[in-house]
Amino acid sequence: MYGLVNLAVQELVTRTHGEAAWLRIKRRAGVDTPSFLRMTQYPDEVTYALVGAASAELGAAADELLRGFGRFWIEFAMQEGYRELFLISGPDLRTFLGNLDNLHARLGMTFVGMDAPSFAVTDQGPDELLVHYYSSRAGLTSFVQGLLEGLGPVFGQRVEATVQATRADGRDHDTFHVRCTPSPERAKGVALPVQ
Repeated sequence: MYGLVNLAVQELVTRTHGEAAWLRIKRRAGVDTPSFLRMTQYPDEVTYALVGAASAELGAAADELLRGFGRFWIEFAMQEGYRELFLISGPDLRTFLGNLDNLHARLGMTFVGMDAPSFAVTDQGPDELLVHYYSSRAGLTSFVQGLLEGLGPVFGQRVEATVQATRADGRDHDTFHVRCTPSPERAKGVALPVQ
């Protein structure tokens, strides 16, 4: 994975638990890299080791951490300069999710050799979708669930994402049931924090 992902893990840990916790997690994970470079590829095992060490250090289940990291990733990516790319990928959540493969293709021009996942969306009614997630990487179901939930504020919606089927069930991809409803803030006309 690119260093940007590991930097996001670092940012989340230091923001919520402090720098000392991050240093303990790195040590526990056996990661001696002083700092991660955004555009440098690191072995996936580094990221998985950091998540495992964070789980042990913070006393939280890895799936819980990954889901929280998925929610955080949206905010982090927008702060790191990808806000406009998000916003041009669709005016609403349904369109955005349908354009995720195009977004990843654009990112692939910058992040050369990126092993991007693929997504497909199936309508289930006015406020419901099935999101199909295909990836060469295992173990990221909870992360994607968090990503889907984290997109809600970007589009002024409350998003409930539940896992419907996973590769652990013998499928070739993960499927999420996504329910979208207007957020109370949007209904009141309150500006949402997407900047």
